[in-house]
Amino acid sequence: MSWFESFVLGLVQGLTEFLPISSSAHLRLTAAFAGWHDPGAAFTAITQIGTEAAVLIYFRKDIVRIVGAWFKSLTDRSMRSDHDAQMGWLVIVGSIPIGVLGVTFKDQIEGPFRDLRLIATTLIVMGIVLGIADRLAARDETGGKHRAIKERKTLKELGIKDGLIFGFCQAMALIPGVSRSGATISGGLLMGYTREAAARYSFLLAVPAVLASGVFELKDAGEGHVAWGPTIFATFIAFGVGYVVIAWFMKFITTKSFMPFVIYRVLLGLVLFALVAAGVLSPHAGESGG
Repeated sequence: MSWFESFVLGLVQGLTEFLPISSSAHLRLTAAFAGWHDPGAAFTAITQIGTEAAVLIYFRKDIVRIVGAWFKSLTDRSMRSDHDAQMGWLVIVGSIPIGVLGVTFKDQIEGPFRDLRLIATTLIVMGIVLGIADRLAARDETGGKHRAIKERKTLKELGIKDGLIFGFCQAMALIPGVSRSGATISGGLLMGYTREAAARYSFLLAVPAVLASGVFELKDAGEGHVAWGPTIFATFIAFGVGYVVIAWFMKFITTKSFMPFVIYRVLLGLVLFALVAAGVLSPHAGESGG
């Protein structure tokens, strides 16, 4: 991998990680369209450490508060009813599904799941799911001629059951094209949470999973065509760009619909299917090199 490739891929990772359009799919597609080798699951996991560092800084006050309350709750029984302490436990509970499924399907994640036809399918299907979830949320928030405004749930109402459902939604993002934020936000909206609550928990839930995955994949960073230097460079690029994107996205979702992302996902999936069907792209483009 050249330094230019690592710059472009780091930029793509930072731009797409927090948007509901799938960063892993865009890394895969960028390489395929450019005629580069597939950067692989290890490169993706490690560069995600950069974007998760952006989450740690952006939500630093929330994270410090939650971690502090969680540790206190281990020895102080009265703290166990504290919302922040409960959030700590819920993040742990919600991280279990992706941990178990990530280890179980590691070979598939690094191989068959990176087929461009599967990515096109998940882009379209999850785009439609996000669209449905977004419309339901909008209907509750705005009401209508014959419908009263319905109050949606906040994170204070999050329990173990919903935390696990969020966790299984996040685990779906092991398949490129699903999108970690897209799946968890869609799940949250379908369960009746506000856009802000679903997005906030989605980002907090991703921290332990992504950091653990990135550390686990560190051993493979220097293998094949992906060297340590370009990987670290891409990770720093992803961090800087990711911080800007997450700040913009948290403001965007308070007043805007997810429909632009829905339309983009569906159109990209259809274009990808057309290119594969026409023979312009191989479903396994770039895989032979990485």
